[in-house]
Amino acid sequence: MHTNKLANPGPLGLMGFGMTTILLNLHNAGFFPLTSIIISMGIFYGGIAQIIAGIMEYKHGNTFGTTAFTSYGAFWLSLVGILMLPRMGLAEPSDAVFLGVYLALWGIFTLFMFLGTLKSSRGLQIVFGSLTVLFALLAAGNITGNHQIIVVAGYVGLFCGASAIYLAMAQVINEQLGRQVMPVG
Repeated sequence: MHTNKLANPGPLGLMGFGMTTILLNLHNAGFFPLTSIIISMGIFYGGIAQIIAGIMEYKHGNTFGTTAFTSYGAFWLSLVGILMLPRMGLAEPSDAVFLGVYLALWGIFTLFMFLGTLKSSRGLQIVFGSLTVLFALLAAGNITGNHQIIVVAGYVGLFCGASAIYLAMAQVINEQLGRQVMPVG
């Protein structure tokens, strides 16, 4: 009898999230301007690839993975829309306070998702815990107009993105080698 083993979509979603998060937060921390590199990653890897991973998690029956990857994929696509639609003459630009409200809503969502990781690996808890802090800082920085908070958020975002990349690669390497080489807690 032949059985099909489904691939784990988690690493794809985590890499799409992690790499895009690092690029945007290199900007937030003040290292690079917001360019087509970040916008393109937001559309294609942070957005589309994560949504694909979310759909694949659905096939696995993973409600958490489906919700996380499709939601954060939509986050990246919506963020690109917030940035680009006004430049294309298709929408009114938002002010920083309303952007802060948008980020605060994502922070609340992420806090609940973090609670969903409490029986998961420490690696996943670190990703969602640091992401909760990142959204809180970005919301506070935008709502108050304090750019230094956004810079601090940038460094938290670099840690968050790196933790997602580590977890993704740990899943790939550990599965490929058939044993835990990279600990995930």
